[in-house]
Parts: sequence; C-alpha cells; structure tokens
Amino acid sequence: MRLKLDENLPHDLTDELKRRGHDVDTVLDEQLGGRKDPIVVQAATEDDRMVITLDRGFGDIRSFPPGSHAGVVVLRPVSQDPVSILTLVDRLLDAHELEEFSRCVVIVEPLRVRVRRPDDQEQR
Repeated sequence: MRLKLDENLPHDLTDELKRRGHDVDTVLDEQLGGRKDPIVVQAATEDDRMVITLDRGFGDIRSFPPGSHAGVVVLRPVSQDPVSILTLVDRLLDAHELEEFSRCVVIVEPLRVRVRRPDDQEQR
C-alpha cells in the first residue's frame, strides 16, 4: 500500500511499515511540514497515498469525505509516545490489511476501529 505519514508520527513507524512491505513517504519528505490538512490530503491523493496521522482533524468527514481521497487513518493511542503508537499500528495491521481501508476514513483506537466507507451513511 502507498502511504503518507504525517509529521506527528515517529520515524520508527516508517521503518515498521516499510518492513511490512508498504511504500511509505512522509509529509516531511515532501516538504509539507506545517502545511494545512487539505494541502496534505491533496498531495497524498495526487500520489495515490493513504494518509496516516494522529491529527483528529483529518477524521472530519465533512472536510475529507470518504471516497474523495486515497484513504485517511487517524490513530488515537492511549498516549502519543512512540511505543503506544507502534503498538496500536501493529494491532491494526495484525487484524486488517490496509487495502481494505482504501478511500475510507478510519479512526483507530485501542479497543476498536471505526470505518466510514464511501458508500456508507452509518459508522461501522
């Protein structure tokens, strides 16, 4: 899967996702650090990359409706330390293939994963 990691994620996550076979770019690699969310999503969409972030604003389906981008995954770990983030992502990837979240808005919490799909009107 082609991914773009937001600037608020640890570098170790880039390494872990690459180890799992994903094609990973970061917001910082693209000189998009500090840019507004719509610009980041637009750049990711143009490159057919799913955005992974800690920024809850990306989960706003009014701003980023499912189907209007390659996918957005918002991580909501218990704390934002690297170990908590990596643990949350490992659990997600052990249970799901990222491809199933293509064009979706996904909120990942320690005990659940909420998915808004392009054709859904209800949360799953």
